[in-house]
Amino acid sequence: MLSRFVPQILKRNSGRACLLAGVLAVLGVLLAGCAGTDTATEPPAASQKTVSVPAWAKGMATVPESKLPVEARRTLALIDKGGPYPYARDGIVFGNFEGRLPQHQRGYYHEYTVPTPGSSDRGARRMVTGDGGEFYYTDDHYNSFRAVLR
Repeated sequence: MLSRFVPQILKRNSGRACLLAGVLAVLGVLLAGCAGTDTATEPPAASQKTVSVPAWAKGMATVPESKLPVEARRTLALIDKGGPYPYARDGIVFGNFEGRLPQHQRGYYHEYTVPTPGSSDRGARRMVTGDGGEFYYTDDHYNSFRAVLR
């Protein structure tokens, strides 16, 4: 019964009908795209980069660089570039007084601030580097560390 009236409705409101059809078509395309896998953030398993655990990280908790918070990845990029760093204390010697990292001579480790969104100060997150190419991430102000796999 409704199909008998559709041509009349379209004839009277052809401009609106075309606009509505166009909007519906665009929505359909957008929704169809949203239903699939978000390949920008989660590539298929076959294309994911596997990183082996280096000897210096054996026995430690690890985190792939890609799984770090965006602020930590930005800090790593600054370290790779050699700065400039946003905080005056970035690059200072990390003493490892808590003993949670392997023991080395003083000056072996250096620390860098990983900004914490919403924090009014440097926050609790840090990246610590070792002279042997090690990278460690802490999000609880040195209570625990994860070796960063790059």
